[in-house]
Amino acid sequence: MSAISTDQPLLDVRRITKNFGNLVACNAIDLVIRAGEIHALLGENGAGKSTFVKMLFGSLQPVSGQIIWKGRPVSISSPAVARSLGIGMVFQHFSLFDSLTAAENIALSLDKAIPLSDIASRARDIGNAYGLPLDPNALVGDLSVGERQRIEIIRCLLQEPDLIILDEPTSVLTPQEADRLFVTLERLRSEGRSILYISHRLEEVKRLCDRATVLRHGKVVAQCDPRRETAASLARMMVGNDIGIVRRDAPAIGEGSALLEIAGLSQPSRGPFSTALRDMRLSVHAGEIVGIAGVAGNGQGEFFEAISGEVTQAGPDTIRIGGVAAGQAGISRRRQLGAAFVPEERLGHGAVPELPLTDNLFLSRYSTDSRTYLRGRSLKILAQDALQSAVKRIVKMMDVRKSGENPDASALSGGNLQKFIIGRELDRKPAVLVVNQPTWGVDAGAAAHIRQALIDLARSGSAVLIISQDLDELLEICDRVAVMNHGTLSDALPIGEVTLEKIGLMMGGVDAGHSVAGQASVGGMA
Repeated sequence: MSAISTDQPLLDVRRITKNFGNLVACNAIDLVIRAGEIHALLGENGAGKSTFVKMLFGSLQPVSGQIIWKGRPVSISSPAVARSLGIGMVFQHFSLFDSLTAAENIALSLDKAIPLSDIASRARDIGNAYGLPLDPNALVGDLSVGERQRIEIIRCLLQEPDLIILDEPTSVLTPQEADRLFVTLERLRSEGRSILYISHRLEEVKRLCDRATVLRHGKVVAQCDPRRETAASLARMMVGNDIGIVRRDAPAIGEGSALLEIAGLSQPSRGPFSTALRDMRLSVHAGEIVGIAGVAGNGQGEFFEAISGEVTQAGPDTIRIGGVAAGQAGISRRRQLGAAFVPEERLGHGAVPELPLTDNLFLSRYSTDSRTYLRGRSLKILAQDALQSAVKRIVKMMDVRKSGENPDASALSGGNLQKFIIGRELDRKPAVLVVNQPTWGVDAGAAAHIRQALIDLARSGSAVLIISQDLDELLEICDRVAVMNHGTLSDALPIGEVTLEKIGLMMGGVDAGHSVAGQASVGGMA
């Protein structure tokens, strides 16, 4: 890491602009980062954060403006150029190969050939030095999410960057893992390294960051010391007005009928890197929201597939929807029984990227509403007017921001596509709704909107099951919370008995002095 003058910014971005056709994603943005500071970049979905950091890392090129690095103008034409300058980035979604070792994954990201044994040795040394212990010879597919994140950070540190860009780094971590990550980041800051920190978790921004730049609609609208702000005032800067308060009245637990029943759900691992499910039992009653907490990779995806019918069960009574045995039924039949499903991956799983919103709506409705959305004697012609009317209704209900009347799903920002997909299911007024990661990567305003919509659905008499890695979210909207660990499911605790510390320990395999799944440590950052 080369030294720079203490009175000279490490990075000075001047009026940088990027447009995609008529859409101006970044509009004359100014931002200064000094050596040894953690600088937050805040903004709602679609504000321009991702476009901005991609220009800093060389993945996109600005149409105008200037990037001054250590006092001289630079052109960052590729990620390789960014790394050579001393700019590293850890993305929100990991780019790792499950079938390769940690060291092999690191080697693939380096710009020059280094013997694998040297990479393993250096990775181990850096991990130990920064409190990120790692076995470089371990297969990535066998590692927890927290351990995978260590690989991403270590391979970034191997390149000795002066500036590290972190995109939503705590979104997949337990509270204990996040605390350990903060210690690492504070050490990097003490060494004079700088961090550009993107997060929707405003309390951690207040705790960790020295300064913040806030984007809205591609422009800088505020710069502040987040430690002098409240989470509410930061959110207000991001969206331009006050965030609605989520209202949750207590339900009459146990009085509503069980609309979703899971009894003895077991499922073998379907591949070398999937998780087996073991004797899962849970009931979700009319009028309540039940949350499933857990570190990613502990069986949540397999659990969702089993409930949604993407993977059917040997026993019909393993899953009951509205009292009807559905374990051997596919997705369409479960929808006909009144269930609705929102998967974790919104683009590719929840929606077809290349299809317009009307077609994506139809794909989730053809089995339940064919007479509404199909025309003709043989019901083979799409009723475009009805589809467009439904899309308009969903867009209005969920405040979906879009650039055209009926754009392709891929044209929406992540947060707006999430609002559309959840709204698409809410519009059916399902008796049972199962949502995997309802607000992952969604800004504060959109998150509040989604959470209130889920509460309102439950209080109208539906049963809602939420799988989420956001513990604050679960505490805010759930009536009961269960924890998933290594393919097992704990009993669902009433929300009044739940604390962040208790749930965090259970997520790592420890509960009140005994292990949930034979784990004696919090699986992540040791």
